[in-house]
Amino acid sequence: MSTQPVRRLSPAEYLAIERAADFKSEFYAGEMFAMAGASRKHNLITLNVGAELRSALKNRTCEVYPSDMRVKVEATGLYTYPDVVVVCDPPEFDDQHADTLLNPTVLIEVLSDSTERYDRGRKSGHFRRIPSLKEYVLVAQNEPRIEHFARQAGEHWLLTDAAGPDAVLELPALDCKLSLAEIYARVEFDPADPQSPSEPTEPRRPPR
Repeated sequence: MSTQPVRRLSPAEYLAIERAADFKSEFYAGEMFAMAGASRKHNLITLNVGAELRSALKNRTCEVYPSDMRVKVEATGLYTYPDVVVVCDPPEFDDQHADTLLNPTVLIEVLSDSTERYDRGRKSGHFRRIPSLKEYVLVAQNEPRIEHFARQAGEHWLLTDAAGPDAVLELPALDCKLSLAEIYARVEFDPADPQSPSEPTEPRRPPR
């Protein structure tokens, strides 16, 4: 067995590779982690969320970014690609390329079987270290249900649920409401294969 130490990449090396790559990778602690492609349902939900936010915020200074906007968690060194990103303060970027955001206001992830444990656990722990972040949203893929985490005083986070096709998701940080009927428009659910928040599967290669 080889005892050669694994070479760790610097953030600058990661960014140089990433900007030239044909696919996206997360980066943490010197390692790159390739991101798998998304399903039809995942893409529909992500696009619906982005479109509804864009419409709700069209007369505001907030900017809505799709999943190609990279976010850096400065406190931990994680570079990642949330499904939807909203920034309402003047955007701050890691360098002159303006492709790595530092100060998101709201981050939204659409859950998948392969990433749910990571999105709920380690990744949310990273996100909570972002000083500008006010809300973190988890959107189920196999049922109409959304979990909303809002930052409270003393670094506490308040969880509220919006469930069912007639429910409404409130985003106080953005002063807007989103209809779950619109978020899940054209999405078909398979009752024989519900997404279980209590038994999420382990992601392929999550950053530690």
